Amino acid sequence: MPLLHFHILEGRTDAEIKTLLDAAHEAMLEAFEVPRGDRYQLVSEYKPSRMIVEDTGLGIPRTEKVVVVQMFSRPRGEEKTALFYKLLTEYLERECGISSSDVMVSVVENEDAHWSFGLGRAQFLTGELGGKKLHLV
Repeated sequence: MPLLHFHILEGRTDAEIKTLLDAAHEAMLEAFEVPRGDRYQLVSEYKPSRMIVEDTGLGIPRTEKVVVVQMFSRPRGEEKTALFYKLLTEYLERECGISSSDVMVSVVENEDAHWSFGLGRAQFLTGELGGKKLHLV
């Protein structure tokens, strides 16, 4: 946790995708100080006609390497979130050759009750993952 969903154009190799996911995970570990095994990542690939990422009038150039990252997470605070943006673009540029202008991130914040990691339980609420401890059946 967080859950990262990567949206990319078709054409990357499995090795390139692994490198992208590994680099993003390292950025998340450093920015949010979560355990190394806290890794939840999804990749969706699109034909060019099915993924349009423009620049919102900011003059940001995009290429075929564009990556849109949706991050679903408990609140992390503005400083840590901004650090994640910075580290993510640095790591993706260094490890994958993806320019910072090709990385767009959107964060969706949610609360402890919105997470179940399995077994039909809300682990943050039951206290299994350091959240509030409730006595739930």
